[in-house]
Parts: sequence; C-alpha cells; structure tokens
Amino acid sequence: MIIPASAHPLVAHATGSSRLVRALLGERPEQTPVWFMRQAGRSLPEYRALRSQGSMLDACLTPELASEITLQPVRRHGVDAAIFFSDIIVPLALIGIDVEIEAGRGPVFSSPLATPADIARAVEIDPALVRERGGSIARAVELTTGLLAEESEARGEPLPLIGFAGAPFTLAAYLVEGGPSKDHLAARRLIHEDPAAWAALTEWLSRVTGEFLALQVSAGASAAQLFDSWAGALRPEDYRAAVLPSSAASFDAVRALDIPAEAGIDHLPLVHFGVGTGEILADMASIGVDALGVDYRIPLDEATRRVGNELTLQGNLDPALLFAPAEVRDGVIHEILEAGRAARAHVFNLGHGVPMQADPGAISSVVRTVHDWRAS
Repeated sequence: MIIPASAHPLVAHATGSSRLVRALLGERPEQTPVWFMRQAGRSLPEYRALRSQGSMLDACLTPELASEITLQPVRRHGVDAAIFFSDIIVPLALIGIDVEIEAGRGPVFSSPLATPADIARAVEIDPALVRERGGSIARAVELTTGLLAEESEARGEPLPLIGFAGAPFTLAAYLVEGGPSKDHLAARRLIHEDPAAWAALTEWLSRVTGEFLALQVSAGASAAQLFDSWAGALRPEDYRAAVLPSSAASFDAVRALDIPAEAGIDHLPLVHFGVGTGEILADMASIGVDALGVDYRIPLDEATRRVGNELTLQGNLDPALLFAPAEVRDGVIHEILEAGRAARAHVFNLGHGVPMQADPGAISSVVRTVHDWRAS
C-alpha cells in the first residue's frame, strides 16, 4: 500500500461496510446502491465551469482538480460511490506515450502503433513507470477519499471510491488506429494478421492497466472496474482467444495487494464491464470478478441466466431514458430493479455512460427512485 493499511478508507472510513462494496461482494443491502459511469463530467454545469481552461489531460493530472470533479456528482446526486475522475489513456501518458484528448473526438496518438516494429518498441517501456510516475494520481485519490470521508460523516454512511482503467483491447484499439474508430478494423485485422504482435501488445497493456488500477487501490480506492468499451465489436471466438487472457491479467496487480484484516473483507471487489457484450457475458464473467456490468441491450434476468447467480450484476438503464418523461423512466427503473433480483445482488447503474446533454435533475431523480424502491 502507498498509504499505511490503517489509513486506507477500507479501514479508516469503514468503506468495506458500504452499501456498494457489500453489494459487489454478494450481499443485498435493504437499499439498492446506485452510481453512474461518467457521472463526473460534462453533464454538470459545475464541471463545465471548472474545466473552462486547460486540457482534459491537465485536469486528470492535477490532483486538486481531479478530486473536486470526482466529488461533484456525489454532492449533487447523492450517489452511493464516487468513480475516480480520470481517463483510460492516462497510464499511457504517464509512461511517455504521446497522446492528447481532442474535444469532440477523444484520444489521439501522434505515433500510432501501425507496424509490428512499432509494437516491439512500445512494449519495451516498463509498465512499472505508471506507479513510479503516478504521484499526481495517488495524491488525487488521497484528496478524494479524505473529502469522501467528510461527506460520509454528513450522511451517516460510508462512501467508497471506485478506481478504474481501460481494458487491453480498448487501449490497443486506440493505439493501433491512432485514435477513435467506428469499426476498430485495425485492431481486428492485427489479431489475425500478426497474432504474435497482438499478443505482445495486449500482454504489455494488461500490465500497464494493472499498474494503474493498483496505484488507485493502494492510494485509497475501495473497488476497481475494468472498462472494455469496444469488446462487443469482436466475434466471440476472437474475444476468447485474443482478448480475454489479457483482461484477466489486468486484475493481477490488484489481487496481489494485501487487504487489511481490519477492513472486514477478504478481497477488494472487482467489476468487469463492456459495451455490446451480450454474446460474451459468460466469458467476461469467467475471469474471477465479483460483479459484471451489463449494458442496456439485455435484461438483467436474462444476463443472470447466461452467467449464473454467483455474480453481482451492475446496470443497466438505457442512457436515452434520462431524456424521457419521469413516469416513463421510473417505470423502466422499477423493471430493472425487479429483473436485478435474479442475480445474487444488484448495483444500479446506466447501461453505458451519462450523456453530456443529460439534465442533472433527471440523474438525481433516478437516484431517488432507486433509493426509494423496495422489493415487493
């Protein structure tokens, strides 16, 4: 641990007993916990005011700014957890990969890994540099958990911080393309054209991602989520052979961390999420995680049928329903909460991220509806 075990929020702030952590590990709190992917960001006017100057990367790497942005949705919406404000390409920037986050487009790399030689040079970079150069990330996590402790005291319940990182396939798709892509053809082509280069790249990225997750957990995060935004673009056979092993390895660095006995839990909860992954849910669930994020395309009771009831499910309101009339949205929320009863436990979330055009009032309304619901 970067901070002493006794100072980790799992112990010092009792986040191991929070509704979120308990649900991720299989308990069913009386009140269903709720948080949102991309809850910190462009949908909030206070975020836009804070981010009026400087780049996205600057915001991610400035501890005070990243911490304040992380806390904004907790204060406004009353969610049960904070998700650390960062970006999946931050660990790549930390180790010296030249990348910028262009407004309206996303991550853009000045030198894509377009050839096996490019990949061979990149994988020589030591993934341990993520933690060695990640002081600003650790400091932001420490600041955030301190502020969460104050918020927890005011609410009378512990509020955990979720750490996150991008999965190797999603990072590789950006790296070989040089930026965002609609079909991720460059990555899909490389899988078949040069399996050895692809394996070297994704194995390396699994260690980069693992270092970034471990950095956040060591500094105070109480759970960790792996985002595989583009996994649904693959054939199931290709996902199993060329992607799943590196996704599994991404959690190794977190699993290697010692969890203080005083935390009251025997391991840190791990969540695996992907978009358009209905046909590979069972594969995603197979890597030893505690919870599986389900996007909005498949009902939670059907997801449980596919993966079994030994996992917590997270999700899965269609983000488009944030724009629907309240009575329509609430009806769907109740359907999702009922469908979530098929799983061992349920954490309410969207089936993808909060859209930037969403009304903050609608987001807060979802939280109230979820918190007010009780199983009949």
